[in-house]
Amino acid sequence: MSITSATFVKSAVSLKTCPTANIPEFAFFGRSNVGKSSLINQLTGIKGLAKTSSTPGKTQHLNFFLINESWHLVDLPGYGYAKVAKSKRKDWENVIKNYLIKRNNLLCLFLLIDLRHLPLDVDLQFIDWLGKNGIPFCIVFTKRDKLSKKIYENNLSEYKKKLLEDWESLPPIFVTSANKNIGIDELYAYIEQLIMVVGDE
Repeated sequence: MSITSATFVKSAVSLKTCPTANIPEFAFFGRSNVGKSSLINQLTGIKGLAKTSSTPGKTQHLNFFLINESWHLVDLPGYGYAKVAKSKRKDWENVIKNYLIKRNNLLCLFLLIDLRHLPLDVDLQFIDWLGKNGIPFCIVFTKRDKLSKKIYENNLSEYKKKLLEDWESLPPIFVTSANKNIGIDELYAYIEQLIMVVGDE
């Protein structure tokens, strides 16, 4: 699959204000400053499609992009370090969880995790929530280029071991670098595979 067009559709502040749920949808989510916008821009091949910033918490809406006139890419607000009031963070947490649970055309949530860190409770707790709510997801580790081979292998191994303490099997896992274009083709292939499965149903 190649991405030939990517256009901004709208920003939504609730499930009710999202576009009509009539085409496949893929959402990208992760802690603030995980490299989400950079990965989206690399995936679509359009620099600046998703706004990047050195300030955590830049994304403040559910941002929808129409890809190849056939499916939505959704840029979700990050969690963790945003410099906003606790009440505001809680509101957005509820909006995101409501979207993930009730958006029937969501084929997969790509949960982005910075591989420079060992397993963090905030990520593990969210993964547990996804499992309990039956939300289809995969893990996308970011910033592979920032790590030596030894640290990369150690951190990836630690994450897998931690997850297998609670999971019978691991979800799909991708290792990426937006700067070095690592793992991008694999993400393309996975998205294409899921779209084909839906098309055959």
